[in-house]
Amino acid sequence: MQRIYLDNAATSWPKPTAVYDAVDRYQRENGAAVGRSATRVGAEVQKAVDHARRQIGRLFGAPASSIVFGFNGTDVLNIVLHGFLRQGDHVVTSVAEHNSVLRPLKFLQSRLDLEVDYAPVDAAGLIDPEAVRNLTRDTTRLIALTHASNVTGAIQPIGDVGQIAKSRGVPFLVDAAQTAGHLPIDVGQLNVDFLACSGHKGLLGPLGTGVLYVRPGCEGELLPLRQGGTGTASEDESIAASGPDRYEAGNHNAPGLVGLAAAADWILQQPPGALRLHEIGQTTRLLEQLSGLSGISIPGPVSAEQRVGTVSFRLESLDPQTAASLLETEFGIETRAGLHCAPRMHAALGDLHSGGTVRLSTGPFTTNEEIDAVVQAIRTLVGA
Repeated sequence: MQRIYLDNAATSWPKPTAVYDAVDRYQRENGAAVGRSATRVGAEVQKAVDHARRQIGRLFGAPASSIVFGFNGTDVLNIVLHGFLRQGDHVVTSVAEHNSVLRPLKFLQSRLDLEVDYAPVDAAGLIDPEAVRNLTRDTTRLIALTHASNVTGAIQPIGDVGQIAKSRGVPFLVDAAQTAGHLPIDVGQLNVDFLACSGHKGLLGPLGTGVLYVRPGCEGELLPLRQGGTGTASEDESIAASGPDRYEAGNHNAPGLVGLAAAADWILQQPPGALRLHEIGQTTRLLEQLSGLSGISIPGPVSAEQRVGTVSFRLESLDPQTAASLLETEFGIETRAGLHCAPRMHAALGDLHSGGTVRLSTGPFTTNEEIDAVVQAIRTLVGA
């Protein structure tokens, strides 16, 4: 049975061949730790990580010195939420957020007396920037928003929110887990102070990699979560005042980062806009064909231009878990079913207590034939 992978919103697969080659070459021929060796192979892996930092910086319109590597999107979001917020702070976020934001904020509400307000979403799952403005106070410490919903794929108006944050003097954290590698991102134009994402989703790198942009000048307010060896300034027990070393204590995931460097190279080698055009085409194909079926509902924006390559659906005749199981066992189609770690979003969509949705998420290697096969399988499930 052919394997059709449509779970790229969780983890992208397949990766570019160059990613597999880079990781295998490191594992077989290098094996050195980052910043811990003056040997030839040590210099090579350091060079690869420095290259990854520069390339990720290029993708975000940011200097390499502002790019911090972590172990996943949750890790780098925690660096900001735990390292930046203080006793009694006020935070504005939204109901569209992933648990990687919701759970740290919930934890900090009890630990730091944090106050949190949640902007609602409309029927298409979109946040109104004016709702964010109205929730912002003179004492607001942080605005934290997802760039795109991992449930509906809805692209949020973070450019408008960034303008509001700048005008109010409030630091702005963007969770780009679903948009990095998918959409053009310029942190300066968007007025972003912190941008966090996974390395293994749209950036096409290996698991165990995360990326954090820290706007220069914010380091003094952002405390590091980990303290320890960095391989630099070993005579000094103090933590670095700025730069990636401030947040990257301990050994890096070297094989993951050399793979991430290769992935960033591959993305930057594609014609400008080509990956996004492919994604829009695939998403349009899904939306147009699925919307014509009876007994199916598709939350989120009608237009593919307002989404990343994610389409969730619900069937009248089957619960999401059963539908996803049948898609895999009968048709070889791998999806994701459930609440997608976004309980407030599902409450807003009205399916929190009915199992959530089945989520289809495309990638750069998804083909039209695969999309058509998925639609035909769903057509079979609904008896169309």
